[in-house]
Amino acid sequence: MQQFLTNLDLGAKGLWFPVTASILFALIALMIPKKNISWREIYITFAVVGFGTWFSDGLIARELDLFDIGDPKKAGIGDLLSYTFIPSSLAILYLNYLTSNNKWKLTFCFTIIALLIEFGMVYVGYLKYKGWNWYISIIVFLIAFGFLLPIHKKIIRKE
Repeated sequence: MQQFLTNLDLGAKGLWFPVTASILFALIALMIPKKNISWREIYITFAVVGFGTWFSDGLIARELDLFDIGDPKKAGIGDLLSYTFIPSSLAILYLNYLTSNNKWKLTFCFTIIALLIEFGMVYVGYLKYKGWNWYISIIVFLIAFGFLLPIHKKIIRKE
C-alpha cells in the first residue's frame, strides 16, 4: 500500500492545479448541453485525443526529455488526470461549439485556454520546461485545434 501511495506522487509541488483543472474540465465537458457533438463522437474523441496525449507524453516528455510534469520518474495522479482529462475535455468542448463560421475564433480561444492551463501548471511548479517553451505550445495548440480536430470531426462523421 505504501508503494502504491508513493507512486501516486501525492507530494508533488502544485499537484492541486492539474487535479482541479482535470476534474473541472471533465465535468464541464460532460454537463454542457450537447450542441454539435453526439455521445458516440464524445466517446471516440475521448479515446483518440487521450491516446494522442499519452503517446505525445511518451515521446516529448519521456524520450526527448523536453519537460517534466510532477516527478519525472513517476506517472503520478496529476499526470494521469491531466493527460487523460484536460486535452480530451478541451477537444470535446471545442468540437461541441465548432461550426464553419467560428472555426478560427474558436481555435484562438481554445489555444488561449490551453496556454493558460499550461501557464498555471508552470506557475504552481508542477510543469518544468527543459527545452520546451510556450512558443512551441502555441504552434501545437493551433495545429491541434485549427487542423487536427476539424479533420477528426470529418473522419468520425464520415463527411
